Amino acid sequence: MADRFLNPICGTDVGIADICPPVGLPVMTLAWKAAEKGYDEALVENDAARGLYRSAIDTLGGLDDDEVRRRERLQQVSLVNQGITFTVYGGEEGAERIFPFDFVPRIIGSDEWASLEAGLIQRVTALNLFLEDVYGDQRCLRAGVVPFDLALSRSDFRRELVGTRPRHGIFTHIAGIDLLRDEQGGFLVLEDNCRCPSGVSYVLENRNLLSRVFPEIFAKYGVRPVDLYPQMLLDVLKFAAPRGRERPSVAVLTPGLSNSAYFEHSFLAREMGVPLVEGRDLIVENDQVSMRTTRGRQRVDVLYRRVDDEFIDPVVFNSTSLLGVPGLIHAWRAGNVTIANAPGAGVADDKSIYPYMPDIVKFFLDEDPLLGQVHTWIGRRPDEAKYIREHLSELVVKLTDGAGGYGMLVGPSATREEIARFAEAFDADPGAYIAQPLVEFSSHPTWMGDEFAPRRVDMRPFVLYGESIRVLPGGLTRVAMEEGSYVVNSSQGGGSKDTWVLAEELVP
Repeated sequence: MADRFLNPICGTDVGIADICPPVGLPVMTLAWKAAEKGYDEALVENDAARGLYRSAIDTLGGLDDDEVRRRERLQQVSLVNQGITFTVYGGEEGAERIFPFDFVPRIIGSDEWASLEAGLIQRVTALNLFLEDVYGDQRCLRAGVVPFDLALSRSDFRRELVGTRPRHGIFTHIAGIDLLRDEQGGFLVLEDNCRCPSGVSYVLENRNLLSRVFPEIFAKYGVRPVDLYPQMLLDVLKFAAPRGRERPSVAVLTPGLSNSAYFEHSFLAREMGVPLVEGRDLIVENDQVSMRTTRGRQRVDVLYRRVDDEFIDPVVFNSTSLLGVPGLIHAWRAGNVTIANAPGAGVADDKSIYPYMPDIVKFFLDEDPLLGQVHTWIGRRPDEAKYIREHLSELVVKLTDGAGGYGMLVGPSATREEIARFAEAFDADPGAYIAQPLVEFSSHPTWMGDEFAPRRVDMRPFVLYGESIRVLPGGLTRVAMEEGSYVVNSSQGGGSKDTWVLAEELVP
């Protein structure tokens, strides 16, 4: 083996000794401390490593603090060079920032993943059947599984689309299901994302980055790959293409450079080998969608849209939108183009629908849910609104159509002034809110610049619905980087980790 090579992170000629410390030199062992509250993913009460984590912690523990900092600097160089960014709204440092990445991987065993995967497939199946029914026969509404007035009053319910069924009846081609572990270590669904779930690009980039900067950590693990996701996504999009399109053309529709997830839009388009387009690049004539190119117009059969419903077609929805394509919805309803995810899919991930998901699973599949979820109070019910109002300091209260951690109150950690301001907003429209008890997120060791400290985490697996339903092995583990914080959202300053799903148990 050559003892020098081109470092893929910074492009300089380095030696093996520059990356891995020589064996036998004295090192300072860095301490690992288990979380004081909740379930610790990697450590037990006496700060010893759980079985799956022993090799990873031993490997990282063999590096002194100077070496860890050097690797972290290489990591930062790679993040900057690749432009792996996210927009944090309202931040003092500016809107655009490097997406924080922590190099201690989250590890999930193969057996546990198999059970989780089955639960995710079941849930996405039920979500899709709910959407097909809400825009179709509305059996679940007539049966009282979900109240008529609740479903039809959601801001993401699109009355204009009632009676429209997309190709194969698939509304949720891509779903992101947010999970957390309870205090016993079991997974619970925190919320569903059925519109334009983001974050999968960071899943792939996190794996690339970790394998470059800490390659030795993989040595004793058989980790299932995630780099097949772009091809999996492309297969799903082509499967959903209109009838008769043997070689369908696919494009990614983005709102543009100023969107917080633009890095992901461009990343996925590049990895799938398809065009990245904005609304101004498309035109609809005779219910056919075409893209303007240097070689003339080119037909588009499938749009992986990352533009919200409200702005996707100014003829049907927001007439002032400059992001959408006039006539796109009519072309979609005519069956001449596929839009993924389908317009109107957001009604399924409205937070006021979430409490009814166990009943939705039972109604459509005649099965008990495989995944549990958090108990939820609904503000539109007067008795439950009264309870929420009287217990704001104890609950997590969310806007039903909110996202990204905005419009949320974490009562147990809020100040009196914050609770008072929130109470005014709640009193003005209780039906716009739901509330949940504060579930103690699990924690995971995270490098904080000079020590490994526990930080709260959740996880967003990505589920693809095409010819079959497939789950990417792993997902986006999001980290609340601030000590004591429960807010893991990227838009609120959260970070991420590489999530490992083991192909088997540990390699001997």
